[in-house]
Amino acid sequence: MTDLRRDGYDVVVAGGGAAGLNGALMLARARRSVVVIDAGAPRNAPAEGVHGLLGREGMPPAELLERGREEVRRYGGQVVSGEIRAVTRDGDGLAVTLADGRVTRARRLLVATGLVDELPDVPGLRDRWGRDVLHCPYCHGWEVRDRAIGVLGGGPMSVHQALLFRQWSDDVTFFSHTGPPAGEDAEKLAARGIRVVDGEVASLEVTGDRLTGVRLSDGTVVAREALAVSSRMVARAGFLAALGLRPQEHPSGAGEHIPCDATGRTEAPGVWVAGNATDLTAQVGTSAAAGALAAAHINADLVAEETTRAVAAHRERTASAARL
Repeated sequence: MTDLRRDGYDVVVAGGGAAGLNGALMLARARRSVVVIDAGAPRNAPAEGVHGLLGREGMPPAELLERGREEVRRYGGQVVSGEIRAVTRDGDGLAVTLADGRVTRARRLLVATGLVDELPDVPGLRDRWGRDVLHCPYCHGWEVRDRAIGVLGGGPMSVHQALLFRQWSDDVTFFSHTGPPAGEDAEKLAARGIRVVDGEVASLEVTGDRLTGVRLSDGTVVAREALAVSSRMVARAGFLAALGLRPQEHPSGAGEHIPCDATGRTEAPGVWVAGNATDLTAQVGTSAAAGALAAAHINADLVAEETTRAVAAHRERTASAARL
């Protein structure tokens, strides 16, 4: 078990994904004392590679994170394995309590814990998540190009998802499942040549280690090589409740997020958020950039606080010298 500093840190970063590590890297390079506390459950762990990230195209997610941890440590940052249970006010700072009982203190907190994908209750779906059961065409579309792709209906973004995947294949089937398309949605699917199959999806058909079809509740099997699923995405942020920060419904209807301003600053003083915890659709590159932006503003906020204190001390010294 890695010890945490007894005197705390300038910044505690909750979450060691792209957003958290890039934020920590910026802060460590700014000569801030910073620790990343990571539970070790990255959302993209099942994926074979990271895509759409310049210079790191196709790199396994675990390798990218290990490189990031090494870079943070190179500048004096600390990376600790653990899960944050609660964050509470502690004077002018924050007390961070881990599930194993360890406690540390932070002047500022960067929340980059990502999100949880709540998947439809279809047997076999979870087991193939991130492999041939997909959610993001920009992450996986090239890998399933020109294949027989299915899209599971019923999710808040299902029709939009089907229209996007049509860019990568002309063989896209929309399974209405529990949410048959209607009106303009049905017209859009028809216009793009996307076949609609009615009926509830009962399970997935797998041969060897490959998805081969989608089985309906009436026993019909529709051959498919990949299935796109619109999950409900929920920020991992229960530990912020004592600060009055709770996940709120995202405007898109795709799940719950922690709202913030353009810099990542939340309504809770001293708390910033970056990555999927606030931006549900952010990819690795977007999350990393958001972490860097939030870190720069956190550092600027600390500089402003330190300058205010320095000015007050300077005035006191000047006044004392004048009285002599």
